[in-house]
Amino acid sequence: MQDADDLTRLLSAWREDIESVPFPTFAELLIPAQKRRSAPTRTAAASVQVTKTTGWRDH
Repeated sequence: MQDADDLTRLLSAWREDIESVPFPTFAELLIPAQKRRSAPTRTAAASVQVTKTTGWRDH
């Protein structure tokens, strides 16, 4: 029972500590505009070739 009372006191102290700090408020949330990027170009040739003997090899 003593352990439960100790835990209750610790929890109450923690809540008081948390509640004593004001939660930040924002008058206006500003999100900067995102820069547009072009899609990357795809290459037709693969850089890695799969083979039956080695499993894979670099070109």
